[in-house]
Amino acid sequence: IRYAHERGRKVFVALNTYPQAAKSDLWCRAVDQAAEHGVDAVILADPGLMKYGMVRHPNLRLHLSVQGSATNYDAINFYREQFGIVRAVLPRVLSLTQVQQVIEKTPVEIEVFGFGSLCVMNEGRCWLSSYACGESPNTVGACSPAKYVKWDKKPGAMETRLNGVLIDRFADNEPAGYPTLCKGRFEVEGETYYALEEPTSLNVLSILPEIIKIGVRAIKVEGRQRSPAYVTQVTRTLRAALDSLANGSQSFQVKPAWQAELSKVSEGSQATLGAYNRPWR
Repeated sequence: IRYAHERGRKVFVALNTYPQAAKSDLWCRAVDQAAEHGVDAVILADPGLMKYGMVRHPNLRLHLSVQGSATNYDAINFYREQFGIVRAVLPRVLSLTQVQQVIEKTPVEIEVFGFGSLCVMNEGRCWLSSYACGESPNTVGACSPAKYVKWDKKPGAMETRLNGVLIDRFADNEPAGYPTLCKGRFEVEGETYYALEEPTSLNVLSILPEIIKIGVRAIKVEGRQRSPAYVTQVTRTLRAALDSLANGSQSFQVKPAWQAELSKVSEGSQATLGAYNRPWR
């Protein structure tokens, strides 16, 4: 934190897993430690922790995590009135028009996802991962925990498994993704394909001007279980795009080099605007 603050940067701590009744003190101590160390904000999903943070550390800035699943301004305003949150991260299910409607009806800062994997579940509450591993992502903080992951090299192929469940089989010349159940290839009625969700990454470079115009205060990079190299590439690229936009929004154009950098870390080497660009209503 000192290192970041000396360089004019802020540090947010995500404590967005849900406390368990038998050991809720662990979560409360984490809030205390974050406040004592001087973090700039704590990102929370559990209302009990929000109340604890608000009462125990009244000067601590609280952000509502995407795990709180607040998709409308009434919900966000409720969290503000009850727990004093100052920023909310919206789930990746709203169109850009809907995001704008939320912003117009709440004084809470709004943060949206700008890059990263998409989730067919209720924003991190992955029942598939829980089913396979016996651990909830919203308790232990990880979807497809690494301790359950196995890479098995066979002649001409690489198999990935999650707690013994075969997720995918890749040819030698095929990029092998991290094994998550939602993005695995499975045999269904004699055909093998991405039965639940095809690997692709959200990438908002092309609509950054619209995102800024409607009043979004921050762009979130989906980074759970990601490497430092991934974080470096994505944040550097988005920072360059945002700076370019700030220097001349009328002439903003997405540079091929930016897209090339993000393509390197996109799931399935594919990109989408997700729900932001939704032709149907």
